[in-house]
Amino acid sequence: MARLLWTLVWTLLARPLPRSLGKGWKRFLLRLFGAKIHKTAHVYSSVRIYMPWNLEMAEYSCLAPEVDCYNVAKITIGAHSTVSQKTYLCSASHDITKTDQPLIHKPIIIDDQVWVGANAFIGMGVTLGQGAVVGARAAVFKDVAPWTIVGGNPAKIIKKRVLSNG
Repeated sequence: MARLLWTLVWTLLARPLPRSLGKGWKRFLLRLFGAKIHKTAHVYSSVRIYMPWNLEMAEYSCLAPEVDCYNVAKITIGAHSTVSQKTYLCSASHDITKTDQPLIHKPIIIDDQVWVGANAFIGMGVTLGQGAVVGARAAVFKDVAPWTIVGGNPAKIIKKRVLSNG
């Protein structure tokens, strides 16, 4: 029932809002349904969140347009981290070793200062370490070390991320 109510509320009271309006209102709706979301976090109206009570977003984090947040297990997004448009965050799957293929789930942790490129897939149980970058359209099934850039399907290390002063 909670999922049905949440879907109705988001569809009717958040999705119709234009991009630039309703930031505080959307955060309010998410908190009303149990999300832990910082006052500076930004969630676009077109984002799909399966279970807001399993979502945690730190300061200046962002779920960009058309992100699909399938958070059967908890999904945590750290400070100053961006999940770009059309990314799929998938915290659940099925146990294919059993005949009835029961649902299984593990949390996703996106640490601080992470950038997930457009249309990426982040699988269940994955941790993206601080400062990691996931390239556009990458498929990530294993943890990504801090300050590492990955890309491809499956995602592989491209190089270390090094910040400069300019």
